[in-house]
Amino acid sequence: MQGDELTPRQIVEELDKYVVGQQRAKRAVAIALRNRLRRQKLSPELAEEVAPKNIIMIGPTGIGKTEIARRLARLTKSPFLKVEATKFTEVGYVGRDVESMVRDLAELSVNMVRKEKQKEIHDKAERNAEERVLNLLLPAFKRAAGEGSPSDSEPQTREKLRQQLREGLLDDRKVELEVTERSFPSFEIITSSGIEEMDINIKELLPGFFGGRSKKRKVTVVEANRYLVNEEEQKLVDMEEVARLAVKRVEESGIIFLDEIDKIAGRGSTVGPDVSREGVQRDILPIVEGTTVNTKYGMVRTDHVLFLAAGAFHVSKPSDLIPELQGRFPIRVELLSLGKKDFVRILTEPKNSLIRQYTALMETEGLQLSFAKDAIEEVAEMAAVVNQRTQDIGARRLYTIMERLLDEISFEGPDLKEKVKVIDAKYVRKMLKDLVDDEDLSRYIL
Repeated sequence: MQGDELTPRQIVEELDKYVVGQQRAKRAVAIALRNRLRRQKLSPELAEEVAPKNIIMIGPTGIGKTEIARRLARLTKSPFLKVEATKFTEVGYVGRDVESMVRDLAELSVNMVRKEKQKEIHDKAERNAEERVLNLLLPAFKRAAGEGSPSDSEPQTREKLRQQLREGLLDDRKVELEVTERSFPSFEIITSSGIEEMDINIKELLPGFFGGRSKKRKVTVVEANRYLVNEEEQKLVDMEEVARLAVKRVEESGIIFLDEIDKIAGRGSTVGPDVSREGVQRDILPIVEGTTVNTKYGMVRTDHVLFLAAGAFHVSKPSDLIPELQGRFPIRVELLSLGKKDFVRILTEPKNSLIRQYTALMETEGLQLSFAKDAIEEVAEMAAVVNQRTQDIGARRLYTIMERLLDEISFEGPDLKEKVKVIDAKYVRKMLKDLVDDEDLSRYIL
């Protein structure tokens, strides 16, 4: 089933495969995503009036805010961009302007559509490349057979070469191929609003400077085929159509994840580093409200781009944002801090769980790791304890704990004679107990 055909319940079930808990947040994004499909089925007049239901996710770091947004985008094959709100500055200050997020999203969308188009024409590109490789091989083959070969035997010779080529018998044969050299000049153009707003294409103005020269090189048939397939794909893909489809995809299904939005929420200070906080909010406002941004692929409207914002809101609160921006994020969901039970599930349940990752990594060394149930419980307990005592960094604490736990095995792995290793609670306590018990040490090490 296509991502855009999934029901809200099915979307939540898909997210459950990668993110533990946080059902309220999953329900909110699932409904927002389904509403997009519903909007597309409305009459054009009414569909234009239906605004996306933007969401603010509130909660500490490491509890799944970014992962929910990223998995949602992958599920629907939507152009997705994650940006930190703190990287933008108010117009008039040095830094990135807020419109750059839309230009970056358009660039990502173009790459997505280009790859899809290349897959569609890949078979044709391979056939064309095969003919070109045969054109390179045939003269050499004829010379080896003698110039006196009758011309009417050329089709048979070509088919014989084609068969040998497909069977891999000619892979190591050298051919002379004309390749285009690509040079990367070491200069940079910096403007406040991006090179595309200059409305020129420097590569077209200076083709030679950017590496348009070609030269003949001796390469193997395999290398020649790879190069020619890539060249044929570039010829067959209509970049004007790609740009048009990419812009449409951004406008209809683009997702922008605004992280650390709480860092621009303060309005008390008027000097120092906080001077542009409210200004950044006012600059972000029209993008979220719906505006038209000029990109090198054309004008992009943001009226129906879905914005997901996130922040810990330890110091500030959502109501500290300017009222106009608050109004553009009508849905607010609070994500819960993670405890021992959540950590046990995170270690074992998701498709990409840490236990599966480390087991697979060690298998590459021929070492079979096995985690006992009591070991997983112990790791989860220690992660919860360290989070309580020091700084709560959520599930990311499991990375620091697991790295420390498997430090010895990871280092000695290739040299170990015993290729089966069972990790139990006793081993976990041996490796981590002293570190966790020493609060000062765990603050620095874990």
